[in-house]
Amino acid sequence: MEWIVLGAIALIVVFAVSVYNRLVTARNRYKNAFAQIDVQLTRRYDLIPNLVEVAKRYMAHEKDTLEAVIQARNAAVTGLKNASQNPGDPDAVSQLNQAEQGLSGALGRLFALSENYPDLKANENMMQLTEEITTTENKVAFARQAYNDAVMSYNILRESVPNNFIAGPFGFGPAEMLEIEDPVKREAVKVDFG
Repeated sequence: MEWIVLGAIALIVVFAVSVYNRLVTARNRYKNAFAQIDVQLTRRYDLIPNLVEVAKRYMAHEKDTLEAVIQARNAAVTGLKNASQNPGDPDAVSQLNQAEQGLSGALGRLFALSENYPDLKANENMMQLTEEITTTENKVAFARQAYNDAVMSYNILRESVPNNFIAGPFGFGPAEMLEIEDPVKREAVKVDFG
């Protein structure tokens, strides 16, 4: 009888260790995926001051817009720094989401205003920076998708029975997805057959 009890205890311990290790692996996957977002967002943030500097030469009287871009960039840098320290912290990731939305809006206004300045649009530096930012935005989107997939897998693993009996006591809290919303993408397409 003792052997049966010891065998059962050994099976439970092996199972618990297995669940714990799968949770650690899933957590490390989403943290690694966030590191890729960090790289791309940092590149984007580094390009923005150059973009503003080029735009200043042509848009001197649009100072408020240029300052708004820099302020939004600085808020996003702070949000990224906080989220990078613990990519699983829902509050930090939520703050990064909000900061990114603000930056996307400010950049959108800058690009919209730049349409009124043909010399700026034709400037080689501006075209190159715009292209680099667009390319980086695409890389951010791919990295965000990989991160969100990893977060979803982790959250499913930690919430599933019986894994949730191991996850809670060992501090495997929920992870937050990174969902940078662009309000323009949510608007209905308007067709005018005018």
